Amino acid sequence: MSDKACAAGPVRRICLVGASGLVGQAVLAEAVGRQDLRIIAVARGEVPMPDGARMDVLTGSLESWPELIAAARADVLVCALGTTFAKAGSQEAFRAVDRDLVVDCAQAARSAGIDHMIVVSSVGAERGSRNFYLSVKGGMEEALGKMAFRRLDILRPGLLRGHRAERRRLEGVGQVLAPLADSLVLHGRWRRFRSIRARDLARVILGVAMEKAQGRFVAEHDNFRRVLQKIPA
Repeated sequence: MSDKACAAGPVRRICLVGASGLVGQAVLAEAVGRQDLRIIAVARGEVPMPDGARMDVLTGSLESWPELIAAARADVLVCALGTTFAKAGSQEAFRAVDRDLVVDCAQAARSAGIDHMIVVSSVGAERGSRNFYLSVKGGMEEALGKMAFRRLDILRPGLLRGHRAERRRLEGVGQVLAPLADSLVLHGRWRRFRSIRARDLARVILGVAMEKAQGRFVAEHDNFRRVLQKIPA
């Protein structure tokens, strides 16, 4: 039986924000053929649809997102939101997306009765970091931890590998070099910085979306490998 076979029990409804990005698109692609879950994307505009995707898209301005998240009637909120400094244009604009918008979506989810959230953060995230990017991610994680989700999954991947619609030159170079660095350099305590394919991270997301255990879980490279080993190829 494949990992996309129909599972017994009720359908798991997943509200996805960030559906147009690298990870969001991978989640949609990995959900194709799954009869045990349904994806409801909340977005500002049109979301590219993978072939065979079975999903709904609720669109509206950011101000309307709390109502749209509530309308999704989801069991799980998956947040794959993220931008870059180049695209944002300033630290304030970057923080508005990678921290504030993520937190706003989480608050909307809690108000709507969604008690499980999965968020894509970053390896090395820490509010007190001297690195602005990592400090923003750490602040976001800290804020989510105070929201009393029944289950909160914080995923901290290293460099994400996969095709992006938007061009990121430095990241493109990193994607070429990442497999070599993973095998030759990133060992021991550096293993957590290894890269991961967006497709594999999407499989991890869909795997933990089905989990019932309660608590706050922080997952990095080795945790991802363990989840993936449990999923049939």
